[in-house]
Amino acid sequence: MTDLQEAVLSKSIAVFGAGPALGRAVAQRYAKEGYEVVLVARRQEPLDVLAGELHAAGATAHVITADLSDVSAVPQVAERVRAVAGDVDAFYYGAAANAFIPALDLTAQRAEALMPLGVYALLALVREFLPAMLERGDGAILSAQGAAAVHGLPHISGGLAIAAQRNYLEALHAAVADQGVYVGGLYIGAAIERSAFHAEWAAARAAGASVPEMATADPDHLADLLWTMHSTRSGPEARYPEGPSATEQS
Repeated sequence: MTDLQEAVLSKSIAVFGAGPALGRAVAQRYAKEGYEVVLVARRQEPLDVLAGELHAAGATAHVITADLSDVSAVPQVAERVRAVAGDVDAFYYGAAANAFIPALDLTAQRAEALMPLGVYALLALVREFLPAMLERGDGAILSAQGAAAVHGLPHISGGLAIAAQRNYLEALHAAVADQGVYVGGLYIGAAIERSAFHAEWAAARAAGASVPEMATADPDHLADLLWTMHSTRSGPEARYPEGPSATEQS
């Protein structure tokens, strides 16, 4: 392949946790920017539907089914990604376990069960894809998680896993920012429209059940925030609805 051919090839992103809300929006946002998209999630049918939408819009998309909670299988998942898209230019991580555990009910066993999706799978994916990014001096690693990563909440004490993830991403950002690789986390204190959680919350509210008041978020807007973080490399994190943290150092 000539240098000219390489130059015109599209960039690529793997979307780990390509669900119906933010994962879908991220895939569509990056496809709009010309990225080849690899969709990774547990269920085949929704991925096929999303891939079809991306193809109809003129994008290249691939589907890979995988359960990221099986951390031992991450190297095989990474090989499947590389088989269809090579060493991706970016990856987005949106997988997370259910953190809605009251603080008084949290046990060591329940905390341990949160760690594979909260920390270990992301760490394994970084080990798979970061070396190639560092070698070419360009790349991006993005994550979006709940605001419990930032603020301890009595009914979401399982947020300790994504708080650990946030700490790791902040450290990784500092380690690789001057080597051309952007690492950023988006922390969301809102119910994301089109998500399963938002649907359950809205249904309960409509039925007159006592549910907490909370902001809602358009996943397309959140995907725009992630793209802006990546394209401007403005700092290690942003928060919604608060927006970018003015105190963070890039």
